[in-house]
Amino acid sequence: MHKTTLMCAALAAASLCGCAGLNADVHSANPAAGLPGEPTYTIMRMPSQDASADHPQFEALLRDELAKRGFVAATGNATHYLLSIAYDTRPATVGVGGKDCAPSDCAKADAPFALFGGAAYQHSLTLRFFERTSGEERYKVRAVIADRDADPLHAMPVLVKSALAKFPFDASDWRVKLRQDKASGVPDVISVKPLPQ
Repeated sequence: MHKTTLMCAALAAASLCGCAGLNADVHSANPAAGLPGEPTYTIMRMPSQDASADHPQFEALLRDELAKRGFVAATGNATHYLLSIAYDTRPATVGVGGKDCAPSDCAKADAPFALFGGAAYQHSLTLRFFERTSGEERYKVRAVIADRDADPLHAMPVLVKSALAKFPFDASDWRVKLRQDKASGVPDVISVKPLPQ
C-alpha cells in the first residue's frame, strides 16, 4: 500500500491529511431546553478579548452566521441571551480515548511528529448561551478542527460554520464535513452526522 494512503488512514480521525477532507468534531450540551424566548443576544467579552486585535473579526463572523438563523444582536433589557465565546489554538494532539468519551474529553497524547514538514495545530471554538435574567446556561457547543496553520483567523470560518451547522444541535457528538468554495474561499457544510457512540 502506498505510504500516503497509510498516513491518511492513520490520521483521518484528526483531519490532518488532505485526503481526509475538511472535518470538524462538534460536541453540544443542554439542548433539551433548547433556546426558547426571543432570539436576541449580547456578546460578553473577557478582558483579554477586549485587548485582542483579532476578536472583532471572530465576532463579526458569528454575528453573520447567527443572523442567518434568526438571531439578532441587542443591548440592555432587549437582550434575552448573553453569549460567551472562547477559542484557542495549540499544538495538535492525537486522541487515544474509547467509545464513551466525547471528542473534547478523550485522553490525548502529544503528536509525536511534524506532518509533511510542518507542525500540526488544534483549533477550538466554544459558544455558551446564558439566559440574561436567570444566568442559567441554556446551550453550549464546541467545535474542534486540526490543521497545519497556526493562525486562528484562518480556522475561525470553519469553526463558526461547524458550531452552527445545526442550531441547536441535539446533545451528542457530531462530525461536520465541509468544503472550501474555490471562488469565495468560504467553507460550505456538506454533511452533519452523529459520531458513533
